[in-house]
Amino acid sequence: MVEQDWLAERFEEQRPRLRAVAYRMLGSLSEADDAVQDAWLRFSRTDTSEVENLAAWLTTVVARVSLNMLRSRKTRSEQSLDVHLPDPVVDRPDGTDPEHEALLADSVGLALLVVLETLAPAERLAFVLHDMFGVPFDDIASIVDRSPDAARQLASRARRRVRGAPVPSDADLAAQWELVDAFLAAAREGDFDALVAVLDPDVVLRADGGASGLSREVRGARNVAGQASTWSRVDLSLRRALINGAAGIVSLREGRPFSVGAITVRDGRIVEIDILADPERLRRLDFSMLED
Repeated sequence: MVEQDWLAERFEEQRPRLRAVAYRMLGSLSEADDAVQDAWLRFSRTDTSEVENLAAWLTTVVARVSLNMLRSRKTRSEQSLDVHLPDPVVDRPDGTDPEHEALLADSVGLALLVVLETLAPAERLAFVLHDMFGVPFDDIASIVDRSPDAARQLASRARRRVRGAPVPSDADLAAQWELVDAFLAAAREGDFDALVAVLDPDVVLRADGGASGLSREVRGARNVAGQASTWSRVDLSLRRALINGAAGIVSLREGRPFSVGAITVRDGRIVEIDILADPERLRRLDFSMLED
């Protein structure tokens, strides 16, 4: 029992980092927790007395588990037509929960995770481990069963994809809230020109409605403004929230979460709006911190 308690204590010291690795790998909070739990089971049953760097060893285990989970995800024929967004991390508008700080280190906004979703599993692993957590390519190579040079190429390809992503917001929170409020006010008033004025000409709106039929991707300021005008007519109650550390909105319908919207701001305009409106996934998210 004493040894088991000691093992549990050592593991808990590493849990925030391990969960952060898994969240970046999987884009799912529940799957990240599953991967960390799997790592604990392996850790508790393995003789690690000769392991010199426990943090590195556990990171490798979680990375392997996450890679296997990515590879085993079922490919559906309709996925190429649907929009799939990662799980958002929701916090009160006045600050991030301490338990979420490790998850959101290095400005892991929802828009970045959207780009990571487009990477092949091995590319995602190489980028996450090396560029976000400083894991050497020699260690990454053993996980993906390739040479260190090949692992370096995987990270390089991923880096080129990520480089074009509009992340993170380049404005402070006050400026972000100002734009969000202006956008919502224009939508409520049906002021199409005011909506277009706060949107970047190449703005992208992604909505993930799961099986509800609400999934769509809309590009261009006028098209996104049109969508916003349509949604403004739905009877929703809107609440400010931090979404992965940036300004965002949680909408409620009859007191229950209807959607979570993340906003990305660049050069004084909204460049990306990511909306999770999948009822099943929303039920798995924790909104307790927004309760009065």
